[in-house]
Amino acid sequence: MSSVKIFSGKSTQYLAEKIAKSYGKPLGEVTLQKFSDGEMSPFFTESVRGSDVFLIQSTFPPADNFLELLLLIDAAKRASAKYVTVVVPYFGYARQDRKDKPRVAIAAKLMANLLSAAGADRIMTCDLHADQIQGFFDIPLDHLDGTSIFIPYIRSLKLEDIIFASPDVGGVKRTRSFAKFFRAEMVVCDKYREKANEVASMRLIGDVEGKDVVMVDDLIDTGGTICKAAALLKDKGAKSVRAVATHPILSGKAYENIENSVLEELVITDTLPLKDEEKCSKIKVLSVSDLFAKAIRKIHDHESISSLFINS
Repeated sequence: MSSVKIFSGKSTQYLAEKIAKSYGKPLGEVTLQKFSDGEMSPFFTESVRGSDVFLIQSTFPPADNFLELLLLIDAAKRASAKYVTVVVPYFGYARQDRKDKPRVAIAAKLMANLLSAAGADRIMTCDLHADQIQGFFDIPLDHLDGTSIFIPYIRSLKLEDIIFASPDVGGVKRTRSFAKFFRAEMVVCDKYREKANEVASMRLIGDVEGKDVVMVDDLIDTGGTICKAAALLKDKGAKSVRAVATHPILSGKAYENIENSVLEELVITDTLPLKDEEKCSKIKVLSVSDLFAKAIRKIHDHESISSLFINS
């Protein structure tokens, strides 16, 4: 069987090191050269001929992160790697998955096309913004579920009157999987946006009186939706409100918004690097490194990854 070699782009090296350690192999060496005008030239400093190469890089802005990943894929294929699996803990541009108004790009589909065109043989990611994005790829895609990270932590809290809440209608399916596991009820915060990153109005569908509420989302950006939903839940009689979100984009005034909110805590993962973790006492980080390391091992051994899903 071909050997496994794990590499990382520059922006996700903090996580790739943990994944490689959990897997039991050292992280491979990549050198990123830049011309004076900013043009990138990444290359491998060790042979990958005949190897199963796993390239780890989240594709969050700036666009250099995505371009570096494309160049690494191309370099691996040209260096005669046997199989190239692209590990994208956070798949950027996934929020642009449809034409919600005239004359806009479907960026998620374009990103999928570019990864395939660069030579990726397989994609591994976690908690896509919308499940249907899997259909944008014409190569195998392994869609890992952050549920297996959060559920053990939520269980450890031993909340007596737990109920789960979706901060918007789009997250109902995700929230229902948590509620089903805990045999609990769920409610929905129905929001209306007039423009991106700004919630115009919100109302609650369901009853949270005297309950310990856990909100579930795939990502948190400015924190506006989560914080407004938490305030609404508190106003409706919730005993406590906390939130779990896989991808901590945390842009704009997110840290300030969370710190000043009624949230007990915000539980996130390390699919994205935190810029100012120390400035927000309410943020708790759980790692996805073991989950990805197990998935890499199973893919290399040609085994099913269904055992990594907690509901299975």
